[in-house]
Amino acid sequence: MSSMRRRAGLATAAVATLALTAACGSSGSQGAGSTTPATDTVQPAGQGTNDYGYGGSGPGGSASGSGGSGGEPAAAGPGAGTLALRPDAELGPVVTDSRGMTLYRFDKDTAKPPQSNCSGSCATAWPPVPSDGASAPAGIARSALGSVTRTDGTEQLTIGGRPAYRFAKDTAPGDTKGEGVGGTWHALAADGTKAGDRQTGDVSVFRQPELGEILVDGKGMTLYRFDKDSAWPMKFGCNDACLDTWKPVKPADRSRLKGIPPKLITTVTRPDGLRQLAVDCWPVYTFTGDKQPGDIKGQGKTGLWFAVSKDGKKVTATP
Repeated sequence: MSSMRRRAGLATAAVATLALTAACGSSGSQGAGSTTPATDTVQPAGQGTNDYGYGGSGPGGSASGSGGSGGEPAAAGPGAGTLALRPDAELGPVVTDSRGMTLYRFDKDTAKPPQSNCSGSCATAWPPVPSDGASAPAGIARSALGSVTRTDGTEQLTIGGRPAYRFAKDTAPGDTKGEGVGGTWHALAADGTKAGDRQTGDVSVFRQPELGEILVDGKGMTLYRFDKDSAWPMKFGCNDACLDTWKPVKPADRSRLKGIPPKLITTVTRPDGLRQLAVDCWPVYTFTGDKQPGDIKGQGKTGLWFAVSKDGKKVTATP
């Protein structure tokens, strides 16, 4: 029975591929659309001995925007500086400080109003991030940054209203050892939500502060289309030296899409035989000038390159 279901599934996938191929059309040797096979994804598991990531008894008090009692001043770490978004294979874009250290949120805190419920021994394991000097990169709205006054009088950075912390057991840039600790600690996404909830698929929707909801690749990098390309009939205007700056995006697994209708995603074949992702039958690229998720430095370049909206249309707004 299992093998019969598998053969039936393969037959269905073949029919879908033929339909997509017909949808985009072709011109000469410039091939038509196809799709890649589905693969399974694995979600990260929780870890830690309690809510605070160590064997202690819990927090020594609470902190809030309105003051109150509890806990001695937490050992303040360095300011966050210019924040960044770092692509993570499992979590999607993760907020880091200027040194590349992951920032976290605590489920027992609140965002409306902002309030921290981690102090005392909890704040030793999860040092609050000072708000002084923090600034937002392209992928984080300036309005998302704020601060909350802790019970010890210090000002803690908030992102989307959520107090931000580092994890004492993270020792190197890129570490995410705090993710999932106690089931209550999670890496921060650009808007203050849990990064794991915004897991990046092969193609995802990203809310860019200046352009709105745009499509990004599996690393969270902005996807662009080129006005000198064409979907009907299929042709490619970016070739040779152009490809040194604008990189064709690899085909996507249609089972790993986030927020975009699978019918918009196809694969086209370039004249040199390279297979490339297409959105609404338009080939898409990343820009080498973009360095982190949320960057849109390619938007409007030479009046011909544009980000792609979640419905597959080009975004003409300028930053």
